[in-house]
Parts: sequence; structure tokens; C-alpha cells
Amino acid sequence: MDHITFLVAVVIVTALAFDFTNGFHDTANAMATSIATGALAPRTAVLISGVLNVVGAFLSTEVAKTISGGIVDDTLVSPGMIFAGLVGAILWNLLTWLVGLPSSSSHALFGGLIGAVWVGAGSHGVNFEKVVEKVLVPAVASPVVAGVAALLATYLAYRLTDRARKESVTKGFRIGQIASASLVSLAHGTNDAQKTMGVITLTLISAGALGHDAGPPLWVIASAGIAIGLGTYLGGWRIIRTMGKGLTEIQSPQGFAAETASTAVILTSAHLGFALSTTQVASGSILGAGLGRRLAEVRWGVAGRMAVAWLITLPAAALVGGLAASVVQSGGDLGTAVVALVGAALAAGIVVVSRRNPVHAHNVNDAHEVTIRTEPPAKVGTAA
Repeated sequence: MDHITFLVAVVIVTALAFDFTNGFHDTANAMATSIATGALAPRTAVLISGVLNVVGAFLSTEVAKTISGGIVDDTLVSPGMIFAGLVGAILWNLLTWLVGLPSSSSHALFGGLIGAVWVGAGSHGVNFEKVVEKVLVPAVASPVVAGVAALLATYLAYRLTDRARKESVTKGFRIGQIASASLVSLAHGTNDAQKTMGVITLTLISAGALGHDAGPPLWVIASAGIAIGLGTYLGGWRIIRTMGKGLTEIQSPQGFAAETASTAVILTSAHLGFALSTTQVASGSILGAGLGRRLAEVRWGVAGRMAVAWLITLPAAALVGGLAASVVQSGGDLGTAVVALVGAALAAGIVVVSRRNPVHAHNVNDAHEVTIRTEPPAKVGTAA
């Protein structure tokens, strides 16, 4: 425990804070379609998802090893660099949550780390071959594979139930959605909680507390699982609205098909150690399910905004992580304190702005877009 300095402790707490934001940012990946179709009540959905995210965290550590000893050279990384990268990832998560954009928490984390390590250790500190193999290729392939699978599954679901009573079909697929959404939650915990495990493990390696190429200790696995589970239970209602209502009007057969496709892709990738974006997988599945039903409306404007967010997430987080790393590297402890205070102030500001137009469990299905008020909402009895 002599290796656990104050800075290392701060980095671990910051990593768990990122894990918490990852949880509420990505709740929609598992539960948006089940909430939209009425298969699960909103609060019940996030409770189930939170518990299964914790369970999923204990199922594998392959993705954690990709991060702790894959995309960056752990012999050149310092705790200060990791802290700077996490600040970039957290701020991007909160900003995209504010506007209801389901961007990738995973790519925010990778971008923040890459930018911070590049500034702090030079370009040779980043393993670009691993970044391409384990991050960029899955980022392109996974939503396409999930979308095609969901499209085919949706088409088959409607063809096979074409002559059945609509009420019976809806009820049956809603029951199926409880199982399929639960599996997505389990898969999300298996994939995304590992990313924070990898970051904490990388921090411990850089501080000398763990050996080179070490895997995450049990306490790291448990704390990462609990953090992402609590975040999931908080419910990222703004993004749930976009995923459940913004892309297309989801019916229960489509929801079941989308969730099943997402589960298959996420679990397969986690087994292979690919640190993919579960948000991109889930979004691809929902788009595929929308295209698989005749006469279904797909809102391509929303899909286009999401695609732009996907493209800029990694470089935007890298830029913030790099700027934070330059302050930490030049300012030492004072620089670290400045980055922490500025990051906390920006995060608090985002939360305050979100309260001007809150989205919660009771109104999540009332609209298909998230709007941002420039002024506080009018008080009761006054003009809007």
C-alpha cells in the first residue's frame, strides 16, 4: 500500500467517477427500447440494469487488459497523465448527456487517455496499431454488424407473426424484451466496467503497485462494477429518450430484435478483448430494427447528429485530455489541483443547465427530442 500516494488515490476516485457517468450515460443502450415499448416501467428497468451491470463486471477481464497494457505503453504512463485523460472523458460524457446525444463513453475514455499520454510521453507512448485493431476497426464494424442482424431479426419477427393477433404478439415480445434487455445489461457490465478496471490497473502499474501486464485485482473489479451499477440506476433519462423515441418509433418485436443483436455483438467482442462502444452497437441495432419494419419512420436527422458525435468524440476528448495533461505536467500538484477545480466547475455548470429542462422517469416517453433551455423555467403562476 506504500505505492498508493495521494495522487494515485485521486486518480482512482476520478476513474470511479468516470465509471459512474458511464453508467447513466449508457443506461439507454440496454433499457431504452424496453421503456419505449412499455415492456418495463422506467424505474424497474434501471434497477434491473444496474444490478446486472454489477454482475457482468465479474464475468471477464479481457477488455481491461487491452486498456491497461494495450493502447498505451504502461512503462511511460504516469498517474497524472491518466488523471488528465479521465477529466477529458468525464466532461465529454456530461456534455453529450446534456444534449441527449448517445455518444461513446468508451471512445471518450480512449481519446482522453491517448491525448494525455501523447502530450505527457510523446507519440511513442501510444500504441497506434493496437488503437486501430482494438478500437477503430470495431468502432466501424460493430454498429454495421449489429444493425444488419437487427434488421434481419426484425423482418423475420414480423413475417413469422404476420397472421397472429397483434395483442398477443405485443405481449409475447414484451416478455421477451425483459430477458433480452437484461442480457444487454449483463453484456454492458462485462464490456464497459472493464474499461475502468483497466484504467485503475494501469494507474497501479504506473505507480509500481502492480507488475507489468498485471490483471485487475478483485477490489478493482468490485469497485468498478458497483460504480457503473449505481450510475446505471440513476438513469440517463435524456439519452434514454433519444434512443427509445428519437431514432424511430419502436414496437416490441423491434425492441426484442435490437436487444438480442446488441447482446450477441457485445458479448462476442468482450470475449475477444475488443473495447468497442456499446452505444454504437445499440444505436446500430435500433436503426436496423427501424429499417426492418415496413413503413417505419427512421429520423435520419437524429441519426446524422449521432454519427457526427461518434466521429468527433475521440479527438475532442483527446484534445481536452491533452490540454489537461499539459497543465498537470507543467504545474505538478498545483496543476493537478487547477485541472480538478476547473473540471468540477464545468461539470457542475452542465448539471445546473440540465435542470432547466429536466427529463426523468415520469416524462421520458413524452417526446422524442431533448431540448436545452437558455433560461430557467418559469415559476408556477408566471408567464412561460
